[in-house]
Amino acid sequence: MAHEMIITEQRGRVGIITFNRPDRMNALHPTMMREMRDQIDEWNSDAGVGAIVLTGAGRAFCAGADIGGWQRGIEARERGEEAQRRAEEESWVLFCQRSKPLICAINGASIGAGLTITLPCDVRIASDQARLSMRFIRVGVIPELASTHILAHIVGQSHALELMLSGRIIGGEEAGRIGLVNRVVPPEKLIEEAAATAQEIAFNPTESLFAIKKLAWQNLAEGDIPTVQGREQEEFAAALARPTFKEAVSAFLEKRQPDFHKR
Repeated sequence: MAHEMIITEQRGRVGIITFNRPDRMNALHPTMMREMRDQIDEWNSDAGVGAIVLTGAGRAFCAGADIGGWQRGIEARERGEEAQRRAEEESWVLFCQRSKPLICAINGASIGAGLTITLPCDVRIASDQARLSMRFIRVGVIPELASTHILAHIVGQSHALELMLSGRIIGGEEAGRIGLVNRVVPPEKLIEEAAATAQEIAFNPTESLFAIKKLAWQNLAEGDIPTVQGREQEEFAAALARPTFKEAVSAFLEKRQPDFHKR
């Protein structure tokens, strides 16, 4: 499939999507986001892909909203079109929750919405040259995509509030220190590290990956431990009945690596 604003690649069981608007620092654009969603959905249905990496071309991961479209957005909101579009479109957070594991390889600027789109993803790996910011306050708006909830769970309430209230830009190393990203690597090793992490995840049974993601999101703010354990027990029982569990047992007894994706 030909794309206008993304580049796609497949390495083994890993799909890689690269935002490809380097002249605009990969600022969000409806076409780019639609192409990304469509590609993820295609790979969600492809048994040959087990995990997906998102990254950016050039010196940015995603610099946030496309300022060139702000005036058009204001006009669309005044006509009521923006509210209608949002009502019809599945939220990015829910989309990430139901998708195969998503790994963000943050190569450069990840600003505003260019940072919040990474938060519902499963793993974030950053270059030591990355620059990240919850910049919304600096343009008179507030964080979106449920980031006021998700960010606090990732970095803690105090770090989250500082990032959101100040709008300051932090480097990759600080992002790693506060847990905003899982780890920080040199820029030349970023894609290899992200792809290796994705490959390690994709090795595992697809049904179990979906179950773990489902449980993690269901239990994110669940305070009732018996409810949490009940959900886990239900998914555990389902896993025991799958062929992948039998394959894991056979592989252990035969002293070999399991093959969870036999065709």
